[in-house]
Amino acid sequence: MNKQTGRRRLRQTIVGIVILYFIGGVVLYLVQEKIMFHPKAVSKDHLYSFDRPFEEVNIDFGKENLSIIKFKTSKERKGIVLFYHGNMSNVEHYKKYCEFFLRNSYELWMVDYPGFGKTTGKRSEKIMYEQALIMYELASKEINSDSIVIYGKSIGTGIASYVAANKNCRQLILETPYYSLRSLAKHYLPIYPVGRLVKYSFPVNNYLETVKASITIFHGTEDEVVPYKQSKQLIEEKPDISLITIKNGRHNNLSDFPLFQSTLDSLLQL
Repeated sequence: MNKQTGRRRLRQTIVGIVILYFIGGVVLYLVQEKIMFHPKAVSKDHLYSFDRPFEEVNIDFGKENLSIIKFKTSKERKGIVLFYHGNMSNVEHYKKYCEFFLRNSYELWMVDYPGFGKTTGKRSEKIMYEQALIMYELASKEINSDSIVIYGKSIGTGIASYVAANKNCRQLILETPYYSLRSLAKHYLPIYPVGRLVKYSFPVNNYLETVKASITIFHGTEDEVVPYKQSKQLIEEKPDISLITIKNGRHNNLSDFPLFQSTLDSLLQL
């Protein structure tokens, strides 16, 4: 093979790599919603089968529906936990959390994002924020802000942090948070300009700067979805955050650990 042929093949290889890189970026941009969100919609006539007393609230949101489930405590209500869940299914997927809050005399309110459960319409970061605030405003009409606990899990930590940054609450609790969604995307896609590709930002780090309430983070050392170091980054910037490290904890099993349950019980007794 002469030098000219070698140079031609090298150019072809480089062009091929550039084309593949470009195609990969386009595909990632187009399918990111399917990567980030895994909703399960149900019909408006669907009957939820929770084993706890609950109230279903459906609110008109423009031409769409916003669905909120309120789990009721049988004891005298101490406060309300506003729960912003992860990217899976709908509120039914997170019903196991009822026990932790109801036994501490807190009502548990969960909102479904657009496309999840009975919430309909187009999903965007702006809309998710707006709907999250609607749930807060409903709670604030019933109790004082110092009886409201804001809780976020996984993707919901960005939404919960936004609400806590803009509204008063008793405390903010985050389970497996990311530094920002773009930071998390950069972890998985270091070769791409994720700032331009990712449609959602959810900058948890920025929101926590203005949260006045106490903040507690739960994160497992073996989290396979959101690396533990993302939480470490958050507390490096805001050292007064309490980081509860769950040794060997993964992304979706922290609530099985005694340390998680006992710490959460203690927080709800404050």
